[in-house]
Amino acid sequence: MINTILAIVFLTGVPFFLYGIYYLFIGLLGYRRHNRYPQHPPQKRLAAVIAARNEEQVIAHLVETLKKQQYPQSLLDIFVIPNNCTDDTETAARAAGAKIFTCTKPVKSKGDALEQFFDYIFEENDHYDAFCVFDADNLVEPGFMSAMNNALCEGETIAQGYRDSKNPAGSWISGCQSIFYWTLNRFLNLARHSMGWSAALNGTGFMVSREVLADGGFRTFTLTEDIEFTTQNIIKGRRVAWVPEAITFDEHPIAFETSWKQRKRWSTGTIQCFAHYAPILWENYKDTKQWTSLDMILYLAAPFVQVATFLYTIFSFVILGMIYVNTQVWSSSLTFAILMLVLGVSTSILFSVMVVKLEGHQLKQVNLRSFFSFWFFLFSWIFINVLCFYRPIKTWEPIEHTQGVKLSQIKHLQTD
Repeated sequence: MINTILAIVFLTGVPFFLYGIYYLFIGLLGYRRHNRYPQHPPQKRLAAVIAARNEEQVIAHLVETLKKQQYPQSLLDIFVIPNNCTDDTETAARAAGAKIFTCTKPVKSKGDALEQFFDYIFEENDHYDAFCVFDADNLVEPGFMSAMNNALCEGETIAQGYRDSKNPAGSWISGCQSIFYWTLNRFLNLARHSMGWSAALNGTGFMVSREVLADGGFRTFTLTEDIEFTTQNIIKGRRVAWVPEAITFDEHPIAFETSWKQRKRWSTGTIQCFAHYAPILWENYKDTKQWTSLDMILYLAAPFVQVATFLYTIFSFVILGMIYVNTQVWSSSLTFAILMLVLGVSTSILFSVMVVKLEGHQLKQVNLRSFFSFWFFLFSWIFINVLCFYRPIKTWEPIEHTQGVKLSQIKHLQTD
């Protein structure tokens, strides 16, 4: 009887094991060297697009970095879309040299602002080859536009740039989120791109060509417009290219509460995308046999798998504990489960150190507590997902940005 119970526990965990093995296989491909796109002279007319809500403290620094691109300013326009602002974001953006687009309809999310902007462009001013989307707190490396120009000239129509961090040393939580995005850069985007699959848009620092936006515009309804737009284009047979030479520095939350709120939005949006697009992706796979559709289903299923894996782990410990209480025989399975738990925490510490080094950063540039709390950062996401199943966020809430630093200051810290 006990052997039967143990067999059931083992078999129940097989799907979670296979899911982990799948991502382990993809992750190993993140160790490949990225092949850069050939250099092309500046020829594509680009527009930088920034949706901004109460970003007076940071918007000018972003515009400044866009003004200093190693790309002809005659081929680059900068648009800021102030929306729902109660500060002087528009004044600060205009003073820094940006053009202002004023929304004429209510804006409930970043996706709404982008939708109105692109609709206007194609109606009134359709002469751009591509658009690069940023968040107002970003700082952009001087070679960003040139890198995207290279990708465009090589036939790419959607591309994600490298999302770096402005403040990995700010607090343990900003350090954890920095490590998280460095992980996505290498073990998701680089790995998938190296196989010819689609990378995923990460919300900022990405490029979309005129060709793509002319085919239906920017129409999203979920709280994660980046993941949704990625999914829509995979269904249409397109891929998101990975262009790590196009570097953007992003501000991460300093407080755990802010990170919690931000990640609740991400989880809610991912769950929304899964509910709406998983059946469409499955039908698309059956029609086209393109693995990227199945891969995207697995990507969108992450919140469900995380919660199910957690429940399975609790279930396993309860069953194994009950067997011990009733038989007074310590099971090797219980020993294995405890060892795996301890190993998981220890591995997260070593993994976070490895990621920082792989991405070319010094350990001292990251808040020391982040290495020991990265496991907790990931673990807390399980409870965020549970909350989102029962109380999903209804409205998009902005995250306050206060790190009004210049790109030169970040460069100084990186080389210090």
